[in-house]
Amino acid sequence: MNEDSREPTGVPDGYLCDGGEDASDIEAVATALASAGHAVALTGAGVSTASGIPDFRSEGGIWDEFDPAEFHYSRFKANPAGFWDRRVDMHEAVYGGDVAPNAAHEALAELERRGLLDAVITQNIDGLHHAAGSQEVIELHGNAERVVCENCGQRRDAGPIRQRIDDGELPPRCDRCDGVLKPDVVLFGEQLPQTAFQQAREHAREADVFLAVGSSLSVQPAASLPSTARRTGGMVVLVNLEPTPVSDRVDYEFLADVTDVLPAVVEAIGG
Repeated sequence: MNEDSREPTGVPDGYLCDGGEDASDIEAVATALASAGHAVALTGAGVSTASGIPDFRSEGGIWDEFDPAEFHYSRFKANPAGFWDRRVDMHEAVYGGDVAPNAAHEALAELERRGLLDAVITQNIDGLHHAAGSQEVIELHGNAERVVCENCGQRRDAGPIRQRIDDGELPPRCDRCDGVLKPDVVLFGEQLPQTAFQQAREHAREADVFLAVGSSLSVQPAASLPSTARRTGGMVVLVNLEPTPVSDRVDYEFLADVTDVLPAVVEAIGG
C-alpha cells in the first residue's frame, strides 16, 4: 500500500443509507482507509446479485431450480458427462443475461488503484472483480470462467470449453493430456484451496481496516475472517442488506446496498 495518506473531502451531499448517522460513519470509514497501513475487503453474494447474478441459497435462488447434489464432486467423478450437461444449463441460468461489474466492484478497484486497498478476498466465482480492474484478488471458491484438467492441472478459459460441450463433447477433455476437464471452482465435497485461504487469513491478521461487503458471513471458513481481523486490532466494517452473525462485533455496519455505500466511501476520500 502507498504510504501517502490523504484527508477525506467529505461525504457526498444527500448521502443516506439506513439512518442519519450514516454520513458521519461513511466519513469515519473513509478516514480510516485513507490512513490505514493495510486494508482488505471480503466480498460475498450481495456484490454479485447487484450485477443481476441470482443468489444461490436464498428463496427463489439457483438451488430452488437445480439440485445441489448434481454438482457434487462425487457426481463429477462418477458421471462427468452428466455433470457437465447440467453444469452448462446452470451456467446459462446464472450468467445468461448481460452480466458486468457494478459500482461496488468499481469502487473496490478504485481503492486499490489509489493504493488504499491491498486485496479483495472473494467468495464469488464470477470473475467480476478482475473485470472491474482489481489486480490482487484471492478467489476462495475459484472462478467459473476457468476450467482445470483433473489430470495435468492445466487451466484455460471456460468459454471455448462450453462451446465444445454445446457441440456435443461430453465430457470435455484436455488438449494436452486427454484428462477430463473440471470447472475451476470448489464443488460440494471439495476443500477450499489451502493456499488461497492462508493468504486470506494473513491479510485479515494484518488488516487495519477489514471491509466485509455483501456477505451473510454464514459460510465457514470465510465467515471467520472478520473475527480474525478484529482479534488482531483491525477495524471491521460490514456492508450488507441484512444483519449477520457478527453484526454485534463490528465497528461500523451499513444495512444498505453495496453499490451505494462503497462509491460513497470513495467519494468521501476524494481524489
